[in-house]
Amino acid sequence: QVQLVESGGGLVQAGGSLRLSCAATGRTFNSYAMGWFRQAPGKEREFVAAIRWIPGTSYYADSVKGRFTISRVNAKNTVYLQMNSLKPEDTAVYYCAARNRGGTYYYSRPSEYDYWGQGTQVTVSS
Repeated sequence: QVQLVESGGGLVQAGGSLRLSCAATGRTFNSYAMGWFRQAPGKEREFVAAIRWIPGTSYYADSVKGRFTISRVNAKNTVYLQMNSLKPEDTAVYYCAARNRGGTYYYSRPSEYDYWGQGTQVTVSS
């Protein structure tokens, strides 16, 4: 019923920028919160950023704070991740996630999210 469609990944050199997009569709979907996670080869999935739909409060991992910005377009159920000053350490598959429930939650935990995209590869060359 609910699908998350990601786009915007690609190849970029260190110091460059990319913008990832994620659109949520589905007849029963409610955008309580959406987030971005990433997973590098041989590593666990790690939290990158999240946004609570209302009032738009955002959260960031320390590793990306000041470089990445998460935003949303309410009417389109779409979330973006603007990535600036990219580093080789940012290389990973980036996953969009959506929480379809209200209440408080641990925004950095993958288990708190209900739906996931298929991922988009981001590769940063040195």
